[in-house]
Amino acid sequence: MVRRKRSWFNRDEISVSVQKVASVHIKTGLIWADILIESSGGPDPLTNHGHRKADARSIKELIEDYQATPMNEEAGGQNSG
Repeated sequence: MVRRKRSWFNRDEISVSVQKVASVHIKTGLIWADILIESSGGPDPLTNHGHRKADARSIKELIEDYQATPMNEEAGGQNSG
């Protein structure tokens, strides 16, 4: 998982392995939602602002679904054939 933050003159990129994600928090406002992703033993949590609520929930579900998939099943699907 990679978070890229751009400004006029620079780009900040932080990556965290999905297996290292400890928790995903969603803070919702009236229209927008913020996502806080904490990693196990990593640096400060990743924070993303200004997502639509449905998109924030989708991101959380994708991370949780990926973490719930056994590694054997994932590798078996890629190497078959």
